[in-house]
Amino acid sequence: MKELIVITGASSGIGAAMAKAFSAKGHPLLLLARRVEPMQALALENTLCISVDVTDGEAIKDAIATAVEQFGPVGGLINNAGVMLLGQADTQNPTEWTRMLNINVMGVLNGIHAVLADMKARKTGTIINVSSIAGRKTFPNHAAYCATKFAVHALTENIREEVAMDDVRLVTIAPGAVETELLSHTTSDEIKAGYADWKEEMGGVIAPETIAEAALFAFEQPQSVCVREIVLAATRQQP
Repeated sequence: MKELIVITGASSGIGAAMAKAFSAKGHPLLLLARRVEPMQALALENTLCISVDVTDGEAIKDAIATAVEQFGPVGGLINNAGVMLLGQADTQNPTEWTRMLNINVMGVLNGIHAVLADMKARKTGTIINVSSIAGRKTFPNHAAYCATKFAVHALTENIREEVAMDDVRLVTIAPGAVETELLSHTTSDEIKAGYADWKEEMGGVIAPETIAEAALFAFEQPQSVCVREIVLAATRQQP
């Protein structure tokens, strides 16, 4: 059996596509999300599905310990769980900022904390953090969301440097607009409508399966090769 892959936010969108892609390559999986039923509905072999809130670091560690006992050490962690709550800085409810920071930043750090020490000790392992083009440049109505994704870019690169000599790889994947449920988290109907118009102008956005293939490409490189960052978007996406 191949190495265990842990995927957060695996109940839909990019996370579900990642699960299918890595399962097709023969990897046992630990799928984590708040909703268990959609993960179980994927019906993937050698897969453990556990309801976990990524803001709960201890729950992540407990779930991983259960999977390790069944499948062996974690070969790869994909931190994919995230929310996108768009709004203007002067009108957006600050509770939405807190939610994004907790899930998009602390959730990623919690995942890393759960696996990194063991990876360093074993001198192998790969952590893939799903960020966004919004972690490289700013967009209207995206201030707090951009702040979280810039943080993901920064912490990924920082930790990559720290563990490079331990032969542990950290990879940032920064997609543009993707066909997922992410926009549904936003509460402003006006912003949702504008986003929908933007997608139509582009002639459609990229599929989650494309992001999963990018993750596989990075993961399947020799352990001595680290693809530090992959940025990908629809050809017609200008910003």
